[in-house]
Amino acid sequence: MIIEPVLKRAVAFIDGQNLYYAIRDCFHYTYPNYDVNALARRICELRGCSLVQTRFYTGIPDQADDATWHEYWARKMAEMGRLGVITFARSLRYRKKTVKITDRSEFRFLVGEEKGVDVRIAIDMIRLAHTKTYDAAFIFSQDQDLSEVAAEIKTIGIEQQRWIEVVCAFPKSTKSANQRGINNTKWLPFDKQLYDQCLDPVDYRGAMDRKTEIKKMHGEKTNT
Repeated sequence: MIIEPVLKRAVAFIDGQNLYYAIRDCFHYTYPNYDVNALARRICELRGCSLVQTRFYTGIPDQADDATWHEYWARKMAEMGRLGVITFARSLRYRKKTVKITDRSEFRFLVGEEKGVDVRIAIDMIRLAHTKTYDAAFIFSQDQDLSEVAAEIKTIGIEQQRWIEVVCAFPKSTKSANQRGINNTKWLPFDKQLYDQCLDPVDYRGAMDRKTEIKKMHGEKTNT
C-alpha cells in the first residue's frame, strides 16, 4: 500500500510566458510582476507541501528583436538566480501571422513563439521524479502539451512504489478565457487576492518605451 508522506517535498515548474498571459487575462497586469519564489511557496502551502526547488522557464526576445524586453528578462532572471531559482531561457522565434479584418482586408504582423520550453519542463519533471527529488510537482502553466508528462509521473510513482502527485496551478477569475487546468493533474486555481500577496517589489522594466506601455494598457499582445 502506497502511503502519502507526512512531509511532502515540492518542486515548482513555472512556464513564465504561459503564466504571464494567463495573469494578464485574469488580473489585467501589464507586465510579468510575479515573485516566482513567493508564488510557488504560497501555492505549495495550500497543498500542505514544502517547497524545495523553484524552476523557471521562458522564451525571451533577442536584443536585436526587442531590446526593452530582452533587458527586462535579463535583469529579472539574474535576480531570480541570485535568490536560488533555477532558470532556463530560449530565444523567441518569430513568424508572420495574418488576421482577416471584418472589411475583408488583412493585417500581417510578427508573432514571437517559444520553442523547446515545454519539452524542457517535461524532461526536468521526469528526471527529478526518477531521482526522487520531489513528492509533488507543481506546474504553473495551462499548456495541455504537458498532460502526457503528468500521466508519466504517475506511472513513475507506481514503479517506485511511492506517493507522488502533479498539481496544476493557474490564475482564475470570472473573466478567465481558459478555465481549465492541465489534464491528468490536480487543478489548483488561485485568485487575485492570493496573487497580490506574491508580487515582485522590483520593476525591472526600467525606462519602458511609452508606445509599448500604451499597447499593453489596451490589451494588445506584445512579445514579452
